[in-house]
Amino acid sequence: MRDGADHDIGVGLLQIEDCLDADGGIALPPDVTLISLIQRNIANVADAVAYRFLDYAGGAGPVVDEITWRALGVRMQAVGHHLQSVAARGERVAIMAPQGLDYIAGFFAALNAGTIAVPLFAPELPGHAERLDTALRDARPTAVLTTSRAREAIESFLDGTALPERPAVIAIDEVPDAAAADFQPTLIDVDDVSHLQYTGGATRAPVGVEITHRAVGTNLLQMILSIDLLDRNTHGVSWLPLYHDMGLSMIGFPAVYGGHSTLMAPTAFIRRPLRWIEALSAGSRIGRVVTAAPNFAYEWTAQRGVPRDPADVDLSNVVMIIGSEPVSISAIDTFRAAFAPFGLSPSAFKPSYGLAEATLFVATIDPGAEVSVVALDRGRLSEGRAEPVAAGDPAALPVVSCGHVARSLSCVIVDPSSRTELADGLVGEIWLQGDNVGRGYWGRSGETEHTFGGRLAATNEAGGHASGAALDRTWLRTGDLGFYLEGELYVVGRLADLVIVAGRSHYPHDIEATAASASPLVRRGYIAAFTVPGEPLERLVIVAERATGTARADPVAAVAEIRTAVEDRHGLSVADVRVVPAGSIPRTTSGKLARLACRDAYVAGAFG
Repeated sequence: MRDGADHDIGVGLLQIEDCLDADGGIALPPDVTLISLIQRNIANVADAVAYRFLDYAGGAGPVVDEITWRALGVRMQAVGHHLQSVAARGERVAIMAPQGLDYIAGFFAALNAGTIAVPLFAPELPGHAERLDTALRDARPTAVLTTSRAREAIESFLDGTALPERPAVIAIDEVPDAAAADFQPTLIDVDDVSHLQYTGGATRAPVGVEITHRAVGTNLLQMILSIDLLDRNTHGVSWLPLYHDMGLSMIGFPAVYGGHSTLMAPTAFIRRPLRWIEALSAGSRIGRVVTAAPNFAYEWTAQRGVPRDPADVDLSNVVMIIGSEPVSISAIDTFRAAFAPFGLSPSAFKPSYGLAEATLFVATIDPGAEVSVVALDRGRLSEGRAEPVAAGDPAALPVVSCGHVARSLSCVIVDPSSRTELADGLVGEIWLQGDNVGRGYWGRSGETEHTFGGRLAATNEAGGHASGAALDRTWLRTGDLGFYLEGELYVVGRLADLVIVAGRSHYPHDIEATAASASPLVRRGYIAAFTVPGEPLERLVIVAERATGTARADPVAAVAEIRTAVEDRHGLSVADVRVVPAGSIPRTTSGKLARLACRDAYVAGAFG
């Protein structure tokens, strides 16, 4: 297959039905990659805006930077030509640029040149130098794409990195458009590796997932079909980092149908979340707009990003994906209460489940559906059974439905010890099989075999979910815990994060929610619960960040309230509660709690 000048792209924009088989399953044509899709867009909507970046670095008002599909094509070829002079097909190219249009051009240029893109970040991201160093030593890129502004920091960082060979450094914004004329079209097979997606490192050191072109295309189609993004007047708005799987998806789906996405830097959002809301409103006034964010972002926006005048903001056409960790109904309710006056639809929120090893997207609720919550008996859930109770029951734990699994993806709940599929209502590990699943971990055959080489010993013949799967093929062992109930998927946490005391399993986010509710001194969403070795049993520790405005408050009463609340609700004795300043708890690059890193810091004495 060839993606180049001889590829017939004059037939118009991609039609989703051309990517479906007779049964409605996703069957990606062999000539469809992100590059061929961009070429279609150049041929048919060349002068339409592809990506817009809102730059807030200079002050309150943004400087708007836009690039059309035609201009993107030129930049891809120009930068691609320079890459071809230093990197061969299949070699890795790290993108280490600040958030912006240059990052997007660099990512697509790496794909267009037939190299493997490695989306990373510039060293300016605080607190993640070790993760960056790990990823670089693992991927061993031949070249690094950055910008002139970040070049000095990149060169300095590379000086301190023990790479076998120093990669060539190319400043994307210094490459002239004229270089595009010398670009050599490259053969791209859909089963070649598109990019290495480094995991967030919430439960271990980051590893690079090998994502193929087929996986990218399949997953984008799954997302478009599941969320009903078929209207070409649908636009994306995102502040998510482009080195994160969800951030990449927000630049991927416009390529499928020639739409556009509006982007801003994560720091711009954190400093003033109203900027996100204003961008969503601008998109909502002209068409449908889709965005995505984890729990903390919706809570933060409800606290700091509510406009004063409802007439200034229109959220009536907004679709809000919430995921990357077990979905918090508290985060949803807090946001909905704050933004209901701004036209937010009851069906706007789409609780979803995904992970890097599956490219990203796995499941979400139906397009017209509203958020659904089931109240489960906390004690029975700790025993592995999802047993509904009344919402007002003192033992009730609310769990949000992630809806239905994406088209052409098999998802089963498995007892990881026996490798047998479990019946609905039983908690087990989530296993996946489909073309969107990554090929493995870069350079890690043992870990690849363990994670991507799962084999079912037995399926559940009475109402199981393996129907349509290739039982002789391997499965992705996600490490996530979940269950089915009435045909819908629920996700309750990570195997590695489970708090196990006296042989009973407890979900850390449940304990953390109890601690947050116990005292106004601590910040909801900024609490980590974990165990440390003890005699004769594991010891439960809670580390909680102070809420805004409580820096001088004595934490003694809060500590006592947290201990009492956790013991009353969970039957657990808390060995230690540490109340720490805001920003103390480690988080992943996507903003999730890094509980294991927090535990390591605690053991090392970092919290006093």
